[in-house]
Amino acid sequence: MTSPVLLESILHGDAAGQRRAIAKAITLLESTRADHRAEGDALLTGLLPHTGKAFRLGISGVPGVGKSTFIEALGLYLIDKGHRVAVLTVDPSSTVSGGSILGDKTRMEKLSVHDQAYIRPSPSSGTLGGVAEKTREAMLVCEAAGYDIVIVETVGVGQSETAVSGMTDMFVLMQLPNAGDDLQAIKKGVMELADLVVINKADLDPDAATRARAQITSSLRLLGLQGHPEHAHHNEAVWHPQVIQLSALMGRGVDAFWAEVSRFRMLQSDNGQLAARRQQQAKAWMWERIDAGLKQRFRAHPQVRAALDDVSQRVLAGTLPASTAARQLLDLFD
Repeated sequence: MTSPVLLESILHGDAAGQRRAIAKAITLLESTRADHRAEGDALLTGLLPHTGKAFRLGISGVPGVGKSTFIEALGLYLIDKGHRVAVLTVDPSSTVSGGSILGDKTRMEKLSVHDQAYIRPSPSSGTLGGVAEKTREAMLVCEAAGYDIVIVETVGVGQSETAVSGMTDMFVLMQLPNAGDDLQAIKKGVMELADLVVINKADLDPDAATRARAQITSSLRLLGLQGHPEHAHHNEAVWHPQVIQLSALMGRGVDAFWAEVSRFRMLQSDNGQLAARRQQQAKAWMWERIDAGLKQRFRAHPQVRAALDDVSQRVLAGTLPASTAARQLLDLFD
């Protein structure tokens, strides 16, 4: 499909045609070919006026916390409420073969076959931060297609899951009841970015889940007081991170979770934080793409390519400091 045809199919196609068009559009945007990139840019520009109306939810947590089970339960709950749900899942890529299992779609058996849901697994391809390089673009395609809830599920590798908070309206961190001692709960990184912390599998050990909730609530309050004087707890116009317990497998607590999300959305819309967050994210996205583009152009530069092997060998041989080598190559790029 050419971009105008693809654009029309995404915006106004029938259900089956639209799903095919979304898949082709995301594949086009993930391509590294120069002609595909130009076509993808034109497509995104055409889709942009139809984006921005969805609520973007980022979900992270360590492997085994139950992200896929929870997302399926949440997705089915939202569809029953009249929403259309798009799920963008990111799987870790093999450092050996470069491939990935992309198994999240098979885990969400009921949600993946629902006509009001769209699930797209993507390989991380070595991108840090728990998301794929083109997750933002995929999110815009889904929004333009009329999906009003977009869920981004991260790789799940621990404390590096920070990139998803920079592309979503709300960042949810999932924890296990017995995730560690008090110190684990106080660790910064993803914890201080979380808008909502969910303790999943609370049915396995209710006492441990209650203890974890108390510990994390205390931790979030400490993090909120440090360096955030505008987040005073008596100020009801500002969202304060919450901690809830649920059991995704048993389907308990999903309604309470969505009530908290809805309250967050209303509060952040009223105080202008939601719009400000999206503006900051758009600017950060631009600089991120500039950084990636400069790196690609640097590697493709004729003089850099000609000198790269020789300079690399000298670094490996220990006759040239790595910092000096980098400066020499950058001078060639200038």
